[in-house]
Amino acid sequence: MRKSAWMAAVMLTCSGTAISRAEQPRPSIAATMPTAPDATANPALWPAAKSPSSFSTPKDEARISAIIARMTLEQKVGQLIQADTSAITPEDLVQYPLGSILAGGNSGPYGDERANAATWDKLVSAFHDASRKSGAGIPVLFGVDAVHGHSNLPGATIFPHNIGLGAARDPALIQRIGAATAAEIAGTGIDWTFAPTLAVPQDLRWGRSYEGYAADPALVAAYGKAMVIGLQGKLVAGKPVNGSRVAATAKHFLADGGTADGKDQGDAKISESELIAKHAMGYPAAINAGALTVMASFSTWNGAKNHGNKSLLIDVLKDRMGFAGLVVGDWNGHGQIPGCTVTDCPAAINAGLDLFMAPDSWKLLFANTLREAREGVIPAARIDDAVRRILRVKLKLGMLDAKPVQRSNHAMVGAAHHLALAREAVAKSLVLLKNDGGVLPLRPGANVLVTGVGADNMAMQAGGWTITWQGTDTTAADFPNGQTIGQAIATQVVAAGGKAAVSNDGTFATKPDVAFVVLGERPYAEFQGDVPDIAFRATAEEEDLIARLKAQGTKIVTVFLSGRPMFANKLINQSDAFVAAWLPGTQGAGVADVLVARANGKPLRDFTGKLPFTWPDDAQSPVVKPAFPAGYGISYARSAKAPKLNEDPRMDLAAAASTDNFFVRGNVPAPWHLGMDGAITVRSVDLSAQEDARQFTWNADGVLSIEGSPVNLMRQLDGGFVLLLDWRIDRTVVGPVKVSFGDATLDIGDLVRAAPVGTTTQMRIPLRCFHDAGANLAAVGAPLRLTAPAGFTATLRNAKVESSGISIPCPPIHQK
Repeated sequence: MRKSAWMAAVMLTCSGTAISRAEQPRPSIAATMPTAPDATANPALWPAAKSPSSFSTPKDEARISAIIARMTLEQKVGQLIQADTSAITPEDLVQYPLGSILAGGNSGPYGDERANAATWDKLVSAFHDASRKSGAGIPVLFGVDAVHGHSNLPGATIFPHNIGLGAARDPALIQRIGAATAAEIAGTGIDWTFAPTLAVPQDLRWGRSYEGYAADPALVAAYGKAMVIGLQGKLVAGKPVNGSRVAATAKHFLADGGTADGKDQGDAKISESELIAKHAMGYPAAINAGALTVMASFSTWNGAKNHGNKSLLIDVLKDRMGFAGLVVGDWNGHGQIPGCTVTDCPAAINAGLDLFMAPDSWKLLFANTLREAREGVIPAARIDDAVRRILRVKLKLGMLDAKPVQRSNHAMVGAAHHLALAREAVAKSLVLLKNDGGVLPLRPGANVLVTGVGADNMAMQAGGWTITWQGTDTTAADFPNGQTIGQAIATQVVAAGGKAAVSNDGTFATKPDVAFVVLGERPYAEFQGDVPDIAFRATAEEEDLIARLKAQGTKIVTVFLSGRPMFANKLINQSDAFVAAWLPGTQGAGVADVLVARANGKPLRDFTGKLPFTWPDDAQSPVVKPAFPAGYGISYARSAKAPKLNEDPRMDLAAAASTDNFFVRGNVPAPWHLGMDGAITVRSVDLSAQEDARQFTWNADGVLSIEGSPVNLMRQLDGGFVLLLDWRIDRTVVGPVKVSFGDATLDIGDLVRAAPVGTTTQMRIPLRCFHDAGANLAAVGAPLRLTAPAGFTATLRNAKVESSGISIPCPPIHQK
């Protein structure tokens, strides 16, 4: 699900468009979407399933019927719409009787991404109370993306991401994690989580690969059942889900992990038999376990958008699989159906969607859907069925009772037994790929260096969907009940009688016996995580660090943090031991429990993890040649000497085309190119590595530009992204220093003059600032243009757009 920190600008744009349309004859909006023959499912081919009878009894259905009978059409239509907290207030529910609220990945309570449990509870209670006092008196469902623990909340228990849990191959562990996660979600007043993900990723270039448990559909099915039961408990006829449990969401229906080239929100160009065998197996298991909700996928099957595919949503999911709960859309996903917009889409409801996820588009969507309901474009029976499904979920959660089920035990957030469970899960998720010479477990009394960019980096080990959507700004301070991997290893080394130093750059006072090098991927979530290949690209600093350690005879243990298996064969060959640690979350002690022996010479745990996906022997994806097959993993009890691995990527790893990176370590990657007028001179300089930046000097008034073919950056705008300038101001000037993005220009002269001269600094400018200044972010051909007067000198290392979870004010618009 995409998330936005800057809804206001998008809302104004949508509102302006819809108002102008309202004054003109409306274009025809398709009530139903025709589906191509190769995207029309044959239900008879699909596995049968059925929501348990304990989901809703005849008495429950009679009660729901009575509620529906007294509802107005406005109230019914309102139930079909979900808005984001950044774009609605509790007071709005007086006029707009919506059925649901969500807090997206960058939508913390009252604008605070780091709000505590009580503040979350306060916000949720405000929406619940307002909805109960208005309209039909039906409370809203409140949903969040709690995908590896209650991951929006500082101090919560953060479990390994799903790919790591897949390595554990332990459904009972998954059920326990589901129960712990539910208790923490419910502890903040929230009713519903958008989990579990039942994707079966086929191409690891997909940026959401780590949200999939494994490549094995059978394991995904077992985990789907376990997580649903863990989150909701086993459903009991006539009784609500208790106050320590929440509604689960089986997602994303269907084949989100099967898109061509691993493109997020792409097209799964596959046969129906492959769609069933590889991507559908998790859903019957989740439905039979009582999943209350299912989320439709952004993606497409053979050209037909899943949000509008009746054969999948109704004929397969609701009829053949007997799903009795509600089907919710993904973040404005209905707007991608041909003929629809985010504010007008009867085709989605008619295709079987029950609840629009309309974070910022909800108000005009409500008006248009109400009009189409009155006109019969959406049949009354379809509306009543959708409302019934939504009320069925609310009733099962105990929300419609005179004394609603209470969910507000703040003490469950970060509870000690949950943290212990997360530590266990981390240990079970680790996969040992190499241990030559028995360097692991680390012997008591050793002198140890823990180094690498990931050694003391909570953001890297927690990954995306942690505090914020992309997870880039997570820090150890967000989780005082957690430990970074470096801290945890150092603590256990010292406890066993050894010496340990944690140093990100690899410096040390005394030569170490063993160096734990923690490195890997930086945090990302959907869209931002899509890559052109699966090669791990160590930085020059990382390569220098490993070469220096090897040259002095230090044993190297690589702890590799990643959201997918990667072509890292050179690194594996250089290492004496190599551990795939995935994205383990906040409990770094779980890593140390396996890698470091206690004073008695034995570690707390042995390795038990097995690869959930094939580990590649080159940079190509889908993986054809494995370095290690799925299911592989050695241990202290079952060791094996690693062969020397191929280091040829077997493809061109020249700078990959990137729409988000414009200037990388002093170079301009394709498809961009650098332009300068004659007023500017340039030279390569060293900032943190050899020639990793360029110094530009304005000898007269001049313009520096990075240009290329126009690219669409609307998703980055919607995601609250910023333009990042990673640079050093070497000489300031009086007067405007102008930065342009697209066709909008801002004056950053005051920011430049406020920056410390001669010191590397990072300047962030929200994309919304350029949007508000008139930039067309749907077609950006010049993502960076710097205009300055004579005398200005700056050294630029990197320029890119990235996610940001903090509020940043806009520089003034340049007045021409």
